[in-house]
Amino acid sequence: MAACYLEPTWEAGRRFVQQGLAGEVTMLNLLRFRQVADYSANPELAPARPISGAEAFERYIDHTRPLLQQTGGELLYLGNAQAWLIGPESERWDLVMLVRQSSVEAFLGFASHAGYLEGLGHRTAALEDSRLLPMTAHRFNAVEGART
Repeated sequence: MAACYLEPTWEAGRRFVQQGLAGEVTMLNLLRFRQVADYSANPELAPARPISGAEAFERYIDHTRPLLQQTGGELLYLGNAQAWLIGPESERWDLVMLVRQSSVEAFLGFASHAGYLEGLGHRTAALEDSRLLPMTAHRFNAVEGART
């Protein structure tokens, strides 16, 4: 069975902070849902009846979006993923999400916010696998053909 990635490792978190990224950070999320959400790690959040991973993730978004906005973040894009045009045919993702934060510090503040953590179990229940890629803006001068 292939490895699944649901949380950052301590080492990955340390590298992220130590990179010294300046300015806005946009997080690219690739998400694959469980057929049926697994609330075994957070039974206090479990609904009365079983729900799909996609439904559990909707609960996560509903809980998280106001807190994201309060901390200066913004949900830029949420869309269904399709089959790869370039990529391994065996790899599939259900949803793509782009979230922008004003800075690494703002992201870390959001990710450690008590209110956010209260609903994080919906994400855990929803996901079978995920990827999270921090991105910063790349300045490219098309006329000169050089980075700025």
